[in-house]
Amino acid sequence: MEKEDISSNPSKNRHFNEVLESAGMSRRMILKGSLAVAATTFFGSSAALAAKGGKKGPNGSVGQDKQNDLVNFKEVSLEQFATDVNSGRLPVISDDYTYDVLIPWGTPLKSGITPYTGDPNTRPTAAEQEHMIGLGHDGMHFFPLNTAGTRGILCINHEYGTNFHVFGEERLPDSLEEVRRSQHVHGVAVVEIAQDSDGKWDVVLDSPYNRRITANTEMDFSGPVPFAPGSPIYDDGVVPKGTLNNCANGHTPWGTYLTCEENFDGYFGDGPFGGAWVQTPADARYSVSDDRARYGWCDFDERFDLSSLTYANENKRFGWVVEIDPKNPGANPVKRTALGRIKHEGIALTVGRGGRVVGYMGDDQAGDYIYKFVSDRNWKSMRAQGMSPLDHGKLYAARFNDDGSGDWLELTIDNPVLAAQFNSQAEVLTYARIAADLVGATPMNRPEWTSVAPNGDVYCTLTNSGGVALAGNAANPVATQGDGHIIRWRDSKQHTGTTFNWDIFVIAHTTRSVFLQEARVLPQLWRPPHGRDRRPTGR
Repeated sequence: MEKEDISSNPSKNRHFNEVLESAGMSRRMILKGSLAVAATTFFGSSAALAAKGGKKGPNGSVGQDKQNDLVNFKEVSLEQFATDVNSGRLPVISDDYTYDVLIPWGTPLKSGITPYTGDPNTRPTAAEQEHMIGLGHDGMHFFPLNTAGTRGILCINHEYGTNFHVFGEERLPDSLEEVRRSQHVHGVAVVEIAQDSDGKWDVVLDSPYNRRITANTEMDFSGPVPFAPGSPIYDDGVVPKGTLNNCANGHTPWGTYLTCEENFDGYFGDGPFGGAWVQTPADARYSVSDDRARYGWCDFDERFDLSSLTYANENKRFGWVVEIDPKNPGANPVKRTALGRIKHEGIALTVGRGGRVVGYMGDDQAGDYIYKFVSDRNWKSMRAQGMSPLDHGKLYAARFNDDGSGDWLELTIDNPVLAAQFNSQAEVLTYARIAADLVGATPMNRPEWTSVAPNGDVYCTLTNSGGVALAGNAANPVATQGDGHIIRWRDSKQHTGTTFNWDIFVIAHTTRSVFLQEARVLPQLWRPPHGRDRRPTGR
């Protein structure tokens, strides 16, 4: 079982599965449908999808289905999938599509760097890897540099780089040089790409925008948790560095990239640089322990040794949302601490009432929470005054109620419950999971990607319950299968309010999707009822 599937939440807060059961969402309420239906209802119309274009293979649909050609593609059968995987033909995709390979691991970002082609005897050095595309490609966003969209900057996360790939065998590093090789395949790549006359994309070598951001890149901290004496993230004489386990992402209305640090605990362990390390309850809440160092960095790099006194707070400098300006390569990435320290899967930003920026986030571990951030004021006016909208605002955790309503619970030191546990707002945000435990947020089934639809509905995908109580009951039929489900809600006051209405959009069930309530193939999306005392109709 992966560590994300194991809950570290010791609270007695009422789990979402219990809420589902009390809400009466049983198998009797399930309607069956295909994933194509989900895509159609989410995007509003299949015509909108078709208008986005796409490179088609030889079996493109015609006639009546042409307008739906990005949805009604030829399925990949389980038999074909098994055959292709066993024969090494990857990726396995529909015959209706073709693909090109862009920026695989080892693609150089500047001249003079030899590309890595997979030869096990010529793996990149640590110095070379600082100027190459990394491993574990994940969330990304494209920032156009021209109106045609044929040239732009791609920011892409490198979530992980297994020892097997870095060293050619499953073993721990045996030197600091090998640790650096491993560290430099992690992080983020910022790379300019351009499309040629044949429609093929490639890297613009030596672009001034090209850069790698790794575990050793200098970072800035901003917001309510400053890197200063007295802060829970501060160590005297230490320069904050690095971003790790960058999973999903987001982007801002002002043109910057947001990368989210997820399972940072796996990089730390009890190494040789200090005495015996003793786990605290706060460490346990973030799964930080002496046996989770899957990469072995702690044996040669003191930063990742939990027993080091010099770097006593190093692990608390990870688990944040990091802002990167793709058009300013000289600027340090900034960890925006007002967004809280959790295992961030991603962040979906939208603009709410009064021009305030609103971000929705999932904490990707079994039994953890969904969060929302709302800036204090209009984002444009804040930036005009030299302020970051992501530094000044309120952070909330979600509580889902049986009647289909919900509450956003503010994580603030002004709450007496939190004031009894923490000394400052900086501590509340550094230990956002514990704060959410205390205010009574609803433990969820591994909240992952969040997304805001054009009509204002918010969606969050959930993976599994991690074997918690009530997993696999009629209200949550896929919990034991691990296929997950998608929850949907609508906030009050155009994303800025503290209440919402929710329902279940889709439950995944092996090879089909299962819809709850009245999911229909309609151009319009679900509209929740007005008022908190009415349950969503699913319409």
